[in-house]
Amino acid sequence: MKKIETELEDCYILEPNRFGDNRGYFSPVYINQELKELGFAGLVQISRSKSSKGVLRGMHFQHNPKCQAKIVEVIKGRALDVVVDLRKNSKTYKKWTSVLLTDENNRQLYVPRGFAHGYLSLEDDTVFQYFIDNDYAPDMEGGIPYNDKSIGIDWNKIFEEYDISVPNLSEKDTNRLELTEQNIEF
Repeated sequence: MKKIETELEDCYILEPNRFGDNRGYFSPVYINQELKELGFAGLVQISRSKSSKGVLRGMHFQHNPKCQAKIVEVIKGRALDVVVDLRKNSKTYKKWTSVLLTDENNRQLYVPRGFAHGYLSLEDDTVFQYFIDNDYAPDMEGGIPYNDKSIGIDWNKIFEEYDISVPNLSEKDTNRLELTEQNIEF
């Protein structure tokens, strides 16, 4: 597996090995020592979501002690994955990055604990997969608005680039408190 640094501390693009020929490909998924060294404690849950073009899921996280690290990928379609570092002691606190994940580019993103995570589906029937290292706890769920002013993600530019007029959000994601209105500790 190839590990590529992003602009954010402890957040990496992963490119798993892929072996293929005219019949298709084979790509093993390893939860090994290399991933544990990144901070991935071990596989607890695998989740999938399916989204139409323009669905924006995020920006989500779980509070301590149920904080989660994730390895995310697209297994069908295309999505722009977006993460924000919310760890106050990090050199990249309140910084963000985005990574295009597709079923063809064979990329995953390692999202450390203490990051808000979301993605924008870029085509219909996009299937997104999460490998998660801690139990989901509804009472520990948190989030910030996708367009939180203190983060400054240029969503208008992103929507224009991918020909999305209005993002499709859940009610919960429409009503998130701004980062400055919350006390988030990681």
